[in-house]
Amino acid sequence: MKNLDKTDRAILAAVRQDGRIPIAKLAERIGLSETPCARRLKQLENAGYIEGYRAVLSRKALDIGVIAFAQIRFNIHDRALSDRFEREILAIERIVSCHNISGSADYLLQIAVRDLDEYGAFMRDVMRTLPGVTSVESMLSLREIKADAGFPLL
Repeated sequence: MKNLDKTDRAILAAVRQDGRIPIAKLAERIGLSETPCARRLKQLENAGYIEGYRAVLSRKALDIGVIAFAQIRFNIHDRALSDRFEREILAIERIVSCHNISGSADYLLQIAVRDLDEYGAFMRDVMRTLPGVTSVESMLSLREIKADAGFPLL
C-alpha cells in the first residue's frame, strides 16, 4: 500500500483522533459500509500504517506538574557509550521521548515529573549519572500550546 487514497486517509485521520471508534461509526463517518471499512482498516494495520492503539493519559490526574526538555551533550562520541546511554534511557519511565539530534547537543529528551523538586532530584540522581553525559541543559515548558496529536498525513 504505497499510495493512500482519500478513503485510507479518512480512516487514518479518524483512528488517529479516536483509536476506539467502533467500526460502525467509522464506516458511517467515511461513507463506507462496515465490511469494506473493516477490511480497509485491517489492510492499513497490516501494511504498517497503524503501529498500535493506546490511551492518552491525563497529565492533571497523574499529578504531572512539570514537563521539561533536556539537551544532553557528550564529550566523547563513542558508539558503545551511546548504545549504553540509549539502552538505559529506554528503561526510564519519566523520559517521555528521546531523540538523537544534530547541532550543539547529542540528544533531546522530554521528561515528565510532579514538580521542580522531583526534577532536580531526577537530574542529580539519574540524568547526570548516565553513561557519557557531560552536560545537561534544561528548558521547562511553561504552557503546552499543541499536544502530540500523532503524525500528519502528508
